[in-house]
Amino acid sequence: MKPVKHENEVPWSPHPFLPIQIKNLLSKRDDRADLTIFLVNLPAGKEIPEHVHETQEDIIFILSGRGRMWIDGGGDFELEKGTFVRVPPNTKHRIYKVTEDILNYDVFTPPLF
Repeated sequence: MKPVKHENEVPWSPHPFLPIQIKNLLSKRDDRADLTIFLVNLPAGKEIPEHVHETQEDIIFILSGRGRMWIDGGGDFELEKGTFVRVPPNTKHRIYKVTEDILNYDVFTPPLF
């Protein structure tokens, strides 16, 4: 386990089925952590379809970009720099109408892997 990482030393990786790139900053598998943290890059014109994380809370902080998000029970809203979002476990959500590449800090607890 490495206690300090520099973002520019962590490679981007394609997500297995979503049109995003991720930087795995912290995980149970690699770091023995109790959460998973990614940087996520979602290109303009792409979207993350409706889905749920059955057991994880998904915490999202938008670092740059623009788009829209929908959360079941929370409605539809604009995503832009500085937006903080909490998606409870087992809650449908999606990101769409991405007009500027979105870069976000994404935390999952308990960990995804």
